[in-house]
Amino acid sequence: MRRPSLYIFLLVGLSIVMSCSSSEPARWNLETSSDGSKPIARHEAAFVGVNGKFFLLGGRRVQPVSIYNPVSKKWTEGTPPPLEIHHFQPLVWEGEIWIGGAFTGGYPNETPIPYFIIYNPDKDEWRKGPDIPESRLRGATGMVLHDAKMYMFCGLTDGHRGKHRRWADEFNPKTGEWRQLPDAPRARDHFQASMVEGKAYMLAGRRTQSDINPFAHTERAVDVFDFDSESWITLTAKLPTPRAGTFNHVHGEDIWVIGGESDTQEVAHHEIEALDTKSKVFEVLPPLPEGRHGTGVICWEKGLYISSGCGNRGGNPELTSQWYFPIKD
Repeated sequence: MRRPSLYIFLLVGLSIVMSCSSSEPARWNLETSSDGSKPIARHEAAFVGVNGKFFLLGGRRVQPVSIYNPVSKKWTEGTPPPLEIHHFQPLVWEGEIWIGGAFTGGYPNETPIPYFIIYNPDKDEWRKGPDIPESRLRGATGMVLHDAKMYMFCGLTDGHRGKHRRWADEFNPKTGEWRQLPDAPRARDHFQASMVEGKAYMLAGRRTQSDINPFAHTERAVDVFDFDSESWITLTAKLPTPRAGTFNHVHGEDIWVIGGESDTQEVAHHEIEALDTKSKVFEVLPPLPEGRHGTGVICWEKGLYISSGCGNRGGNPELTSQWYFPIKD
């Protein structure tokens, strides 16, 4: 598989403009702070890199942003959000973190947040963003940024109780215009979308239904949206390990699907499986040393960073460990 330059991609379709030099990664190493500081444990959150700092934000409960400086190797606390925000894939737009397609409230009756919430990392300030059309509200969506527009895919409208959606929407943050796109081939939630060369890829996830088995009904199919033709295809390749609550990283033309949870095991998944978007083949990569779900991955300078998330399916234990994956020149 090709290994060109690295680009961060969260969760979270999260597109963040940071790059890493190309080479084969070595192994994951535990990253400890220089002063003993730690992030606030959380899951169903986001881990986002902006302007050389890392931001761990959202998750179950209302709690302060955890901010990591990778140069000084210290964690500090930022401002809490104005409400509980979880199950989202954030986007970085003009230096700010935009959160849409998110839930608020407790399990299993979570409700979609009816607007974007925006965090300014330079000012450590939160504010209400544009409204989301009432008829398109949902949470646990996948989101990507493409040609200065935001795209929201799939999700579910009734918390963990169900009402899974195949919806796809385009939002222009400059004009405030919303536009409905063709529905995806299948519904999914608890996943991340990823952008590669003008196409958005939907990988992993499930169709959550709490009254049956909230961890079941995982999805292995890979659905791809072509922005030029505004049409969908489904690849013949399938995700080797079915799971949800995953977080993605784009490595050149490859998409890494990392971690997750499923009904096949209590412990969170440690698998990393990469789709080569050219050959349409999956490759199994060296696993995480500590499985987790409900967080993100950041690429900064010469390595990848992961932090927080949950070590078992569900909500416990929430983790504070951070791991670093060096990329050699």
